Amino acid sequence: MVGLTAAVGLASHGFEVAVIDRAPKGDLTAVGYDGRSSALAFATCRMLEALGIWRHMKPYAQPINEIRVSDGPSLLHLHFDHKALGDGPLGNMVENRHTRIALFDRITELDNIQLFLEESIDEIDCTLDSATVHLASGTQIAARLLMGADGRGSLVRKTANIPVSTFEYQQHGIVCSIEHEIAHQGIAHERFLPSGPFAILPLTGNRSSLVWTEKSHLVDTIMCLPERAFAAEVKRRVGDFLGDVIPVGGRWAYPLTLQYADTYTDTRLVIVGDAAHGIHPIAGQGLNLGLRDVAALIETLSDAAMVGLDIGSDQTLTKYSGWRHADNAALIGVTDILNRLFSNDVSPIRVARDVGLAVVEQIPPLKNFFMSHARGTIGELPKLLQGERVR
Repeated sequence: MVGLTAAVGLASHGFEVAVIDRAPKGDLTAVGYDGRSSALAFATCRMLEALGIWRHMKPYAQPINEIRVSDGPSLLHLHFDHKALGDGPLGNMVENRHTRIALFDRITELDNIQLFLEESIDEIDCTLDSATVHLASGTQIAARLLMGADGRGSLVRKTANIPVSTFEYQQHGIVCSIEHEIAHQGIAHERFLPSGPFAILPLTGNRSSLVWTEKSHLVDTIMCLPERAFAAEVKRRVGDFLGDVIPVGGRWAYPLTLQYADTYTDTRLVIVGDAAHGIHPIAGQGLNLGLRDVAALIETLSDAAMVGLDIGSDQTLTKYSGWRHADNAALIGVTDILNRLFSNDVSPIRVARDVGLAVVEQIPPLKNFFMSHARGTIGELPKLLQGERVR
């Protein structure tokens, strides 16, 4: 999703773009591909609208009007309401499948994107003059810049020998969708349990997406439960505030790790999204972080091209890297600390964090600050995240 958004953004700003992916389009847009949904921050949605993508997604988007954060059985909680800021929802929930379909639909409207799907890369050769990708089919693609948006196991990053640091949380994220009797009213719920956060995220209709963080050694047992037993476990954790709850579709489990690359650039090469950094889903910001990379990169390359600079030069790429490192490092640190703070049942820590939630709840300016962070509207924002085209 990060790579296709980058392709659309760069093409709509006048660049010729080639997209290479091993998977067929049909697999990427299939119902059973990964089952995940993403919380798209308010600023991210502005960017997608500026790039002409949002109109293809909007029918499948569920606005997030409120977020309710609670710590297990504690009565102390934190409540974010978009009305306090007054200019739109906190974000939108969209199933990843519909995001990919929207991206492919937008690509058909652009003449300067070539898709090389169901293609494997044999070799990558980056020199001072150009970046060349050799495909298994025999095709060679030469460009001024190679972008790796190829996930945590990035081939592009490995080819450039960019060091990466990884920490395993010994947790998995179990993902599924539920149907329920009572309307969710656009409210997202984040519950902190000893095994990790349990999120109930609103989808269109009377449906929600569950992101259930569990200790890794228990995941195989949960994933192998018969349907009725799994449904009973889901109901127990969700509770009865949504009425009767029924899991629908499949269930998926993903290992949770923290990962960050030492640098985002090399000779005529740049990495973005999960290829550069992977964070815990506790704040639902992983995709947003990757799209912030894209917004900054599009602006950096467009500015360079406008004044006749080489978009693949060290000078250009250093500007992008410097822009993104501080922002990414801050969110990586915050999500790591939050997960460590809330994924335990140590009494003194539990009391301290409950008091912290209660204090933030009683200070409106502080609440608004955290809401603005959740909406992605704080910091040195690229123009696209402000809803403006670069040029």
